[in-house]
Amino acid sequence: MINQPSCSAPLLQTGETVVLFDGTCKLCNGWAKFIIQHDRPGRILLATVQSSQGQALLKWAGLPTDQFNTVVLITDDRFFVRSDAMFEILARLPPPWPWLRVAKCVPRKVRDWMYDKVALNRYRLFGRYDSSRTPPSDHPKRFLKG
Repeated sequence: MINQPSCSAPLLQTGETVVLFDGTCKLCNGWAKFIIQHDRPGRILLATVQSSQGQALLKWAGLPTDQFNTVVLITDDRFFVRSDAMFEILARLPPPWPWLRVAKCVPRKVRDWMYDKVALNRYRLFGRYDSSRTPPSDHPKRFLKG
């Protein structure tokens, strides 16, 4: 689902894309590492939801700033959450990853139910860090700056 606030996202230049992730979640950090590894051109910026940049973008999108149960992809004046965010991320990676979008044929309600089950149990299943972390980057400009 495309969500459109009334204005462009703060902190982003036109055409930039950022993925917000929970910096204390080991699964989420693994996903950020995956993006860094596979997005060689560096088209996707990253920010933790705990960072000042992440908090500003969550507020802009009208999303909770204290409960982090989803990955968020933001580009221009649109944002995507849950399984839609995952498919948007895959679409921006080189082959073979975009091909996984074939799973989008599963109804959103079912995809998001599965996504929520993992998201709500991610700390128990995968662990968590004591404080927010960002994975090592392949480029100093990989993470969104304020």
